[in-house]
Amino acid sequence: MKTVATHSGSFHQDELFAIATLLLVFKDNLKVVRTRDSKIIESADFGVDVSGKNDPKTGRFDHHQEGGAGVRPNGIPYASFGLVWKEFGPKLCSDDRVVDLVDKKLVQPIDAADNGVSIYTNTREGVYPYLFDNVLNALTPTWRDTATVDDIFNELIPFIKVVLTKEIEKAEYFFKDIEEVRKAYKNAEDKRIIVLEHSYPWKSILGKLKEPLLVIYPDQNTGEWVVACVRSDMGKNFSYRVLFPAEWGGKARVELAKASGVADAEFCHKNRYIAKAWSKEGVMTMAKKTLGDIM
Repeated sequence: MKTVATHSGSFHQDELFAIATLLLVFKDNLKVVRTRDSKIIESADFGVDVSGKNDPKTGRFDHHQEGGAGVRPNGIPYASFGLVWKEFGPKLCSDDRVVDLVDKKLVQPIDAADNGVSIYTNTREGVYPYLFDNVLNALTPTWRDTATVDDIFNELIPFIKVVLTKEIEKAEYFFKDIEEVRKAYKNAEDKRIIVLEHSYPWKSILGKLKEPLLVIYPDQNTGEWVVACVRSDMGKNFSYRVLFPAEWGGKARVELAKASGVADAEFCHKNRYIAKAWSKEGVMTMAKKTLGDIM
């Protein structure tokens, strides 16, 4: 069994995800040692977030040395997770597109945070996004707790592996699913209303096209059908190309059915950008009424 050494004391998302990556690559045939003893670190097969070296050939993945361990073209420096992912991510993914997607979605934000690089603009003084790092801070034991930091670290590793596995899995499916979205758009008779047979990741595709106003798809968790409004500028604001009628906003079931004329209507968000019904026909009628096709 190989060993991977990382620092003891407080844990961070950087080394947690780096170690989870190695555990997935080596199928858990890897012993994790948390220490600051330089002799133990040097004797380990891998060193993550320790050793002061970045040398994949000798299994060293650290970024704390003078000069760091490199910077991406977009200015985000590599942290230990990024260094491990660059070396081993291709072993866990089917192709470079998947490696890159996971890097952008998961690895780079973690590397940025670990290096003190901001990737968002705060718009409310004193109020900040609640990030995964905040979750870890909440779980870190205080002097009042009986659990040790090592106990929590060991409890978290299996969960971190699940998160990483699911992000890889979803990235793998993403490229297949967006082809289905493109097909749905191509085959749509009215390109203002795009109907999907599954809950595909449609926003990155349809948000870049001019015609789509509404998207219909099934909610796999509830059995309902959803009709959602397409944003005006995907990812940058919460304005929409069209909204549902004002009299629908915030209504549900009987009240919404009466207001919309759709018998199986279930819900319309108070801000009027998403609505649901219990049939595909129901949400299609809601979409057409919203666009004025039904008098």
